[in-house]
Amino acid sequence: MFLPTTLEEVKKLSWDSLDIILISGDTYLDTSYNGTAIIGKWLVKNGFKVGVIAQPDINSDKDITRLGTPNLYWAVSAGCVDSMVANYTATKKRRKSDDFTPGGENNRRPDRATIQYTNLIRRFFKNSSVPIVLGGIEASLRRIVHFDYWSNSLRRPIIFDAKADILSYGMGEKSMLALAKAIQNNEDWKNIRGLGYISKEPKEGYLALPTFEECLEKKENFVKAFELFYHNCDPITAKGIYQKNADRYYIQNPPCENFTSEEMDAIYGLEFERDVHPYYKKDGHVKALDTIRNSVTTHRGCYGECNFCAIAVHQGRTVISRSEDSIVKEVKELASKKGFKGHISDVGGPTANMYALECNKKLKHGACAHKRCLYPQTCPALKLDHSKQIDLLRKLKSIDKIKKIFIASGIRYDMILDDNRCGDKYLEEIIKDHISGQMKIAPEHTEDKILSLMGKQGKSILKEFKDRFYELNKKHDKKQFLTYYLIAAHPGCNEKDMLDLKRFASSELKISPEQVQIFTPTPSTYSTLMYYTEMNPFNDKKIFVEKDNGKKQKQKDIITQTNKTRRY
Repeated sequence: MFLPTTLEEVKKLSWDSLDIILISGDTYLDTSYNGTAIIGKWLVKNGFKVGVIAQPDINSDKDITRLGTPNLYWAVSAGCVDSMVANYTATKKRRKSDDFTPGGENNRRPDRATIQYTNLIRRFFKNSSVPIVLGGIEASLRRIVHFDYWSNSLRRPIIFDAKADILSYGMGEKSMLALAKAIQNNEDWKNIRGLGYISKEPKEGYLALPTFEECLEKKENFVKAFELFYHNCDPITAKGIYQKNADRYYIQNPPCENFTSEEMDAIYGLEFERDVHPYYKKDGHVKALDTIRNSVTTHRGCYGECNFCAIAVHQGRTVISRSEDSIVKEVKELASKKGFKGHISDVGGPTANMYALECNKKLKHGACAHKRCLYPQTCPALKLDHSKQIDLLRKLKSIDKIKKIFIASGIRYDMILDDNRCGDKYLEEIIKDHISGQMKIAPEHTEDKILSLMGKQGKSILKEFKDRFYELNKKHDKKQFLTYYLIAAHPGCNEKDMLDLKRFASSELKISPEQVQIFTPTPSTYSTLMYYTEMNPFNDKKIFVEKDNGKKQKQKDIITQTNKTRRY
């Protein structure tokens, strides 16, 4: 079933009212790749009545009042992507298209959607005492004082600017359910893990971050605040934190406990329509559905910790995988659907080949405070073995009506090379059966100086992997090729570095790269910290940061334009 979007749909379910109303900056796609759908279905499974208002008009009451007032709380999300990232390019140009909006035109998601939607509720429900809860990636990554690239300034925790009551951060199934139960039973919710809120007093026993005013005064204070925040995101080791803003405090409880595989199976075993809700479907095609309709999530979390990526902060540094039986069951259900054409678009997660791979020490004691799993080298405590992934892929491709299982999620090629047990076997399996013409990898850069600032291993392993890939292609009589995702204008990167990248790509990779993006400083990453402070937070040394948008574009053009078309 779809979650209801109108009162007529609520009545058809024989519900007299709604306990929770979810507001989203995306249209309502009923898939496990949509946070609104998965939270809503999880709450319904646990006995709550939930409705959805997707992409409400912020200039009238026609959408926001459609379902009335919820009994327990409003839940507001900007969608699957930060609204400013969704609306603007890295050089701050307005995006014309939106893959999560019917019809594809970027005309339904407001800037700073979390704040706009909360204001919308306040405007038309002035006398309501029902709390407003912020969630989703925009709220999660802006939950403390953060650098906002689009205003080029530090901003307060988003809960203050939105004037909301509660903030749920990270993956919200546990915290949102616990909150619903607490409010329903008239119990205190202020100790629930995974929640944040505003208080007039600090919380005893919690760690104090430098205040908003102190962060404004000295960049060193902002660095300290970020590092305290970053190192208190692991459920096993984290302490509660607080941050003063003027005369009030943002209080953040420790993160929700890690999910178990059984809990992951229960969440992804929920029934989804894998389609756009009919209320919104009439408005046009939703491009995002093309890839996620027949995709399967195998795990959450990422221990890669690339400095430009916020997955470690939002989903966690610990990889939690679904059981093989649960994944096989989902693929069988997909294969039995009417109109299924035999192709699974993706089987993976933030990094596809982290499935069923995690450090036992981390699972027991939490993430290491001053050590990373894959940088500067792969930690020996992380026993890499792709055998379970090979077994899973073989079982999936043997399912009746399955023609092709693709892996479209990112793949860490350094992990393949470091797996002495099954790395080659896994790569052979991918080459033989799970890519179509090309394999996408993301070295991000080729110069070791920049790779170090990105938190990635050096370029020597890239060449080693490339050589191995083409050797195996030749062995299996395949004519597949590698495509490379690269980043221009990352902190520390100048035009010389891009010229060196160009030369390396030409001489060693034998390519002229096309998949190049300009670095976008998004909240809650180390790379954004570097961008704002113009220093390396790991050694406090000054670094060059390109902040002129024209020169950022020039860095990209060095790679993507040929000598004949380059205009400088």
